[in-house]
Amino acid sequence: DWPLTKYFMLFGVAEDHDSNPIKIGLATLRARGVKIVSINPVRTGYSAIADEWLGIRPGTDGLFVLALVHELLRAGRVDAAYLASYTNAGWLVIDDPGADDHGLFARDTAQRPLVRDRDSGRIVRADDPSARPDLKGEAILADGRRAVPSFRLLAERYLDARYAPDSVAAETGIAAATIRRIAAELAHAAFDEEVVVEQPWTDWAGRRHERMVGRPVSMHAMRGISAHSNGFHTCRAIHVLQMLLGTIDTPGGFRYRPPFPRPIPPPPKPAGRKGELARGLPLPRSPLAGAPLGFPTAPEDLLVAADGTPVRIDKAFSWEAPLAAHGLFHMVIHNAAAGDPYPIDTLLLYMANASWNTAMNTAGTMANLAATNPDTGEYRIPHIIYSDAYYSEMVAFADLVLPDTTYLERWDCISLLDRPISDADAAADAIRQPVVAPDRNVRPFQDVLIELGARLELPGLVHAGGAPRYPGLYADYIVNHERKAGVGPLAGWRGAAGDKHGTGAPNPKQLDAYIANGCFWREEIPAAARYFKHANRDYLAWAERMGFIDRAEPIILQLYSEVLQRFRLAGEGKGAVVAPPQHRARIATYFDPLPIWYRPFEEAAVAADEYPLHAITQRPMAMYHSWGSQNAWLRQIHGENRLFLHRDLGSALGIADEDWVEVTSHHGKITVQAKLMDGVNRDTVWTWNAIGKRPGAWNLAPDAPEAQRGFLVNHLISELLPLRDDGMRYANTDPVTGQAAWYDLRVRIAKVRDRVASEPRTAPQAVPAGLNQRASVLRFGKTEASQ
Repeated sequence: DWPLTKYFMLFGVAEDHDSNPIKIGLATLRARGVKIVSINPVRTGYSAIADEWLGIRPGTDGLFVLALVHELLRAGRVDAAYLASYTNAGWLVIDDPGADDHGLFARDTAQRPLVRDRDSGRIVRADDPSARPDLKGEAILADGRRAVPSFRLLAERYLDARYAPDSVAAETGIAAATIRRIAAELAHAAFDEEVVVEQPWTDWAGRRHERMVGRPVSMHAMRGISAHSNGFHTCRAIHVLQMLLGTIDTPGGFRYRPPFPRPIPPPPKPAGRKGELARGLPLPRSPLAGAPLGFPTAPEDLLVAADGTPVRIDKAFSWEAPLAAHGLFHMVIHNAAAGDPYPIDTLLLYMANASWNTAMNTAGTMANLAATNPDTGEYRIPHIIYSDAYYSEMVAFADLVLPDTTYLERWDCISLLDRPISDADAAADAIRQPVVAPDRNVRPFQDVLIELGARLELPGLVHAGGAPRYPGLYADYIVNHERKAGVGPLAGWRGAAGDKHGTGAPNPKQLDAYIANGCFWREEIPAAARYFKHANRDYLAWAERMGFIDRAEPIILQLYSEVLQRFRLAGEGKGAVVAPPQHRARIATYFDPLPIWYRPFEEAAVAADEYPLHAITQRPMAMYHSWGSQNAWLRQIHGENRLFLHRDLGSALGIADEDWVEVTSHHGKITVQAKLMDGVNRDTVWTWNAIGKRPGAWNLAPDAPEAQRGFLVNHLISELLPLRDDGMRYANTDPVTGQAAWYDLRVRIAKVRDRVASEPRTAPQAVPAGLNQRASVLRFGKTEASQ
């Protein structure tokens, strides 16, 4: 809430994350004198203008946050009323160790969760509007068993001395006194400087509130938090901290942007469960029963065969990564080449550059893409189809290349169904329209997919008689596709007459309406519905009308996760579906219903004295993946990178600016140039990501700076964790979500001499036939007359 917040914390946010909106927001905060605290191992970009920078040790953010929770609980500075009203803090948790339902919520015969009313002492439904949930006591259920509120379990855990600031200071690199001060500042801002919006509102139960009272503390976390093997629980810890302070969607706090909030957990399940498969694989020419990605809520939802083996090539939604809502892209090539869990025939990739900067273990990934079966001489991945707008490193491995357009040459849809551009006070979406016609043999990949689908006669892309459903290709699809009745990719100007918004029948002139309105659509949220969206009657009704949610029901914030407890029980061998023996300890340990912290897996597996440093990357604000590489002006800024390290570390190792250093991990080795700085954690080295290029790629000369002095840290990262004693090698990911643990890397560095180029050196990428000859000097805007 940029206009009203009074204390702002950034966790793990790099310069390319929401770059322009965050810069505008930070400028607003600086103008108002709001304190900005950045928790990040590196002080660049946003961190450089923060009032306070905490150069935390990578992978310990969750421990730092739980120490803040410890201090708030110890001081009694939590918002009990908010917790009781809007979270499951009061829901009763069954306390019956050894039982199949231990740790699950106590429910009535209609499966509604129960609470103990603190006035009457009776056990009542949690959704009873008259209930006043007890957060501390205990209850005896109808069957005689004991149950306690989830908040009590939380308090008992985090009040333990192991979460005290003095206990975590050494691990996090943040002084105990600093942790205590930050906790006190959070409490002061939340409870002593509350903000009030003089706006009546009505909650889901019909209770009228005369004012909107808020806790003006806000937080923003990004990839630097999630891309660790403990990242999921760290994200949860930050969310729990916000709930304890009562800052979620209140004035001055963290605010939802439509179409959020969604029900918790969201209803879609990943398609491909038992009964939808034949021989462990989808039937040919048969559509999946639902979306390929989703949100499992119990072991029964996993995509595994009868023997427990994964159904998907990336092993998402298997016992190895049960809640992998985004899939495990970084494992696809490795698994396909290994035929694990099965061999594949064709790999289709789009704009992923999967052999280079989006690959862990670049050398191994390139070897897997070219690997052959010694018995047949055929490629292990027989066919690779790749679409890209540029001659990236991945193109060299493709059997078939589908040249894509740039964004100026096609229709695009910035949809509420994907990454919304809404703000907290309005829903919004947008389109891009072609502004120039392609001048070469390229096609928008969206058009290609739609035509392929029609040629394959996929049911969603053809009519009953086989005619293409979207003969106008992507522009046709944007207008006429419906996810469900009345809900399509765009929310504006729906209905036959274009007079409906949110939901409505397709409007054949919808794109014209967008163009007439600058390609944007925006609808304001009613004033009485702008805060407390998860429990606000007017917002929930508006969101249902707009098609964001199916039913106008309250969304209860999950302090304690029953979904995780169901999996933990399966790891303990309880329930109808239990984890296979080789995965049980892992599931039982990491599927904790309350946030936990553990040392990142690579750090725990390698010798600390042999690899004493953390190594991380981030992107500069002008770059997204490697797609800035084709821009001639950006190349003058981002043409090469350095390994940044703290001046004290450089002095201790005899390293000066521009010295060449060797960086070694348990997996690989690179040689790069160093640069000294002050704003970095003493035990951390870092660089910009995606600067280094393979010689010849992107149609750059083999001696281009990106190929000579640019480099990737990816060469040092393995997609697999070190071998365990039981012979198992898990993916280098978070065990809950499968998120790639990019930032767990541990290294050592040493000065080297007589180097002129970064290493390893990769063989130059051949120039394909038909590619324009490289220009030695690029000139723009030059006309015949000016010559």
